[in-house]
Amino acid sequence: MDLKEIRGKIDTIDRQLLQLFLERMATADEVAAYKNEHHLPIMNKAREREILAHVTEEAGEWERYAYHLFSTLFELSRSRQAELIAAPTRVGAQVKASLADIQPVFPQTGLVACQGVEGANSQVACDRLLPRGNIVYVKSFQAVVAAVESGLCKFGVLPIENSSNGSVRAVYELLQDHKLSIVRSTRLCIRHELLALPGVKMGDITEIYSHQQAIGQCSKFLNGLNGVRVIPCDNTAMAAKMVAESGNRHAAAISSHPCAELYGLECVNDAIQDSENNYTRFICVAKDPVIYAGANRISLIISTDNKPGALYDVLSKLAALGINMSKLESCPVSGRNFEFIFFLELEASVQEPGVLPMLEELERSCADFHFLGNYAEV
Repeated sequence: MDLKEIRGKIDTIDRQLLQLFLERMATADEVAAYKNEHHLPIMNKAREREILAHVTEEAGEWERYAYHLFSTLFELSRSRQAELIAAPTRVGAQVKASLADIQPVFPQTGLVACQGVEGANSQVACDRLLPRGNIVYVKSFQAVVAAVESGLCKFGVLPIENSSNGSVRAVYELLQDHKLSIVRSTRLCIRHELLALPGVKMGDITEIYSHQQAIGQCSKFLNGLNGVRVIPCDNTAMAAKMVAESGNRHAAAISSHPCAELYGLECVNDAIQDSENNYTRFICVAKDPVIYAGANRISLIISTDNKPGALYDVLSKLAALGINMSKLESCPVSGRNFEFIFFLELEASVQEPGVLPMLEELERSCADFHFLGNYAEV
């Protein structure tokens, strides 16, 4: 038998497989109707485990492939049932509220809370996200959240991730504890410089101030210094302002070139960061859940049961819909041994077929589930 004949045989088998698959999915609709009527859960792990045990036993040397084939069939069946079952979910209500007032264009104006002072990277992100926004400077990430929650500001801008130092955990914790929605994001290229009063040389410096993230992004340079104290502060721009106002000729700040001009400092060294490819992502948060036109990124915080295959169950739901996951990061849960939460970002829109039912099924199956928003990155 030549290759053409073999392929013809495969085509025949594939046609038979397709018909059986369509019949199986139609039967899954019947299962969904029964479960809906009798208020039964979509997942029946005991039955799936029993079928997989039988399949692997019957498949012989192909048992590994058969196991994955049937696991995928189960996931597709559950995804279809999730579309049909009408059990209410928090994420469903949140998305429907967001879509009820969908806005065609992201606003260019409004009061926006920003941590730091003039010259901070957060301020640059504010100007990019809301070019005609009115910035209200506050002292901490918590204060940004409070300003938005109280209605003092319509928006808040927060750093959420750096290409060198990973996620800003403090911001994720705030998003987990407070009901704010991400409505936009942007990405800035960050350049750190060592700034000091005019005329100060490297040998004069005995203390360096900056934000903890910037300190981490310049760790190689800092580790090579002797007799220099590194002191964390709230913000890189605040560090520059503090050095300028102190008049201390033994102090320096890790900050940006615009801050040197803004606060009358000079650059002592402009090659101090570990990586030239140093980007920070900033998010814009709002009190009310709103989805603007062009939203194509979904952010989630989830936790799963501490058992084998729990994370795979989550990932298989995404794979079944062909959704690309652009971020997956684990974070240990404080006070619990070997338990983790996960930060996820998906390239998807809740208006795409199957996405909202998938999110609802994740909410039902995950021990903890937070839908942070569906938004666009600029």
